Amino acid sequence: MELAIERPLPKPTSADYASARLLEALVEARLALDFLRRGLTRNAAGKAFQAWKAVLAALLKLELERLKALAKAEEEKRWLEERAVARVPTTKMLSLSQLLKEVGYREVPAWTSLALDLHDYQYHGPDPDMALSKYRTREEAAYFIRSLVEVVAEYAERLKSRVAWTKEHEEAYKALVGEL
Repeated sequence: MELAIERPLPKPTSADYASARLLEALVEARLALDFLRRGLTRNAAGKAFQAWKAVLAALLKLELERLKALAKAEEEKRWLEERAVARVPTTKMLSLSQLLKEVGYREVPAWTSLALDLHDYQYHGPDPDMALSKYRTREEAAYFIRSLVEVVAEYAERLKSRVAWTKEHEEAYKALVGEL
C-alpha cells in the first residue's frame, strides 16, 4: 500500500493541497522525534524545519483569499497564489508569517523564526560562539526541536476540521502525540 505522503502533492490550487501538506507536517515531525531519539540532532532539526514549512504551506492555502485581500498590487496577489503557497520559499518565510499574523495567527512569526534558527543549526551544528548557529549544544537544539514539533501537533489539531482529515492523518497524528 502506497502512503499518501509518498504520492506527488496535489496542485496548490486543489482543495486537497492543505490536507496533503498537513499530513506531510505530521510525518516530518515524527521523523524529527525519531532522529532525536537516535541522537541525530542536526537531522532532527531539518525534519522539524520541514514540518513547520509544511504547516505554513497549509495555512497559506487555507487563508489565501484573506491574504490576497491584504495585497496592495495585483502582482503580489499573483505571487501569493502561484508561488508562495506552492513553494514557501525559505527566504520569504518570515514575511509570509507576518502576513499570516495579520489574518489572526499571532504566534506564527515567532515559530517561523525558531524554525529558521533550527534550519541554520542543521547546516552548522552546535556553535559555542553562536556565530553560525543559535544553539551552543546539541541539548539546547533538541529542546527547541521538540518545542517546534509540539507546535506542529497543535496546529494539526487546530486545522483538522478545515481540511480533508483522513484515517492516515489520524494515525499520523496519534503516533506523533504518542511520542511527545
